[in-house]
Amino acid sequence: MNYIGVDIGGTQVKIGIIDERGTIGSQASYDVAFDGYDTPIIDTVADRLLFFMGENALSAEKLDGIGISATGQISVKEGRVIGSAGHIKNWEGCCIRDHIKEIYPGPVTVMNDANCAALAEHWVGKAKGATDAVIITIGTGVGGGIIANSEILCGIDGGAGEVGHFTIRNNGRLCSCGNRGCYEQYASMTALVRMVRQAQKAGKLKDSRMEGTIDGKTIFDAVGKDGAIDAVINEWIDYVADGLTGLIHIFNPQIVLVGGG
Repeated sequence: MNYIGVDIGGTQVKIGIIDERGTIGSQASYDVAFDGYDTPIIDTVADRLLFFMGENALSAEKLDGIGISATGQISVKEGRVIGSAGHIKNWEGCCIRDHIKEIYPGPVTVMNDANCAALAEHWVGKAKGATDAVIITIGTGVGGGIIANSEILCGIDGGAGEVGHFTIRNNGRLCSCGNRGCYEQYASMTALVRMVRQAQKAGKLKDSRMEGTIDGKTIFDAVGKDGAIDAVINEWIDYVADGLTGLIHIFNPQIVLVGGG
């Protein structure tokens, strides 16, 4: 059996072929933010999905279904983006399922990306066999998926597990969602990059690699080579741990998994 998995993020869409055992075959990544989202993400996704299917000689008749993980709050029932925390233009309100159904008439399932990560870990990953697990995904923001009694916790409309937007600092940094002190304002990769740039602006950094592009890879490549970088990372890890401590007290999981790009 052949399925296509589509992971829609804030910067890329990743598309791959997968079988019923969870084995991933051919895969590719495409930019979705190339013009600042003036081209709606879903239009790029549909275009790149058709391209990927053509490249891999996959007609609709050869597919048994498409599973889509997507950034934002997703209504599983409707396959629609019902919240995006203000991150992405032309995204909130988008009915992903309807758009994909225009090019593929077979079964299409849409779910929040962190919930999909939790399901995957429970199916074939490190949470296999666990009845209760907490999974957070660290990237542009912070996502979360909760396995409770061996099932994914979705809430009334698919919005459960949005751990990036619970408060860890009263009256803290203003978040794009309108709240203050949200977890992702301190524990995301965006937050870490901001903290390193602040240290750079203050003249604290010694590693010459920090003079160019600053991202997660360049930051972690500098671990152990620059004491100022190490100090920033340790502070950031404390923020990650602060949120995890709260989640552990709330959900009492057997296992906690941290993932992301």
